[in-house]
Amino acid sequence: MKVYDGSQTEQATETQPERIKVGIAEYEVTTETAELTTSGLGSCVGVALYHEATSAAGLIHVMLPVADEMDDGKPAKFADTGTELLIEEMEAVGANPGELEAKIAGGSDMLDFSEGGSGIGDRNIKQVKETLSAADIPLVGEDVGGDHGRSLRLETKTGDLLVKSANRDDQRL
Repeated sequence: MKVYDGSQTEQATETQPERIKVGIAEYEVTTETAELTTSGLGSCVGVALYHEATSAAGLIHVMLPVADEMDDGKPAKFADTGTELLIEEMEAVGANPGELEAKIAGGSDMLDFSEGGSGIGDRNIKQVKETLSAADIPLVGEDVGGDHGRSLRLETKTGDLLVKSANRDDQRL
C-alpha cells in the first residue's frame, strides 16, 4: 500500500498538468498550464488555437459544417459558428486574434453516405479552414481526412497538439 504525504501530492501536481475534457459540441479556453483533450473525432473536427504571448489555448470539437436557422442554440456544434466562438473566447482572455495560430485534426470519412459528393468530414474541414482564413488566422498544422478516428491533446504550455489515431503513428503538430 502506498501512502502519500502532502509534498508528494504537490510534486505530482507540479509535473502533471490538469487535464480538461472537451466533449462533442463543446469547447474550453484557458490561460493556465493544462492539457485540453477530446476524443471520438471521426467526421468531427477538433480546432486548437494558441496564443504564445499570453499562453492562452483553446480547443473545440465541432460536429457539423454550418449552423442554419434551425440550429439548436449550440454554436460549438458547428464548424462555422464554433470556430468563431472559439476565436471570441480566446480574445476574451487576452489573446490578440491577429497573433493566434491554429491546428486542426479529424474530418475522417468514417461512413460515406454521400454517393459521390463530399462527406461530412470533408465539409467540416473545408468550413473550418474558410472560417480561420476569414479571421486571418494561419493554419500551422493539420492531420485531417482518411477513414480513422482520432483523439487530441492540446498542451497549453507549448501549444503542441498531440493526435492519437488507431492503427497509425501519433502525430505532434
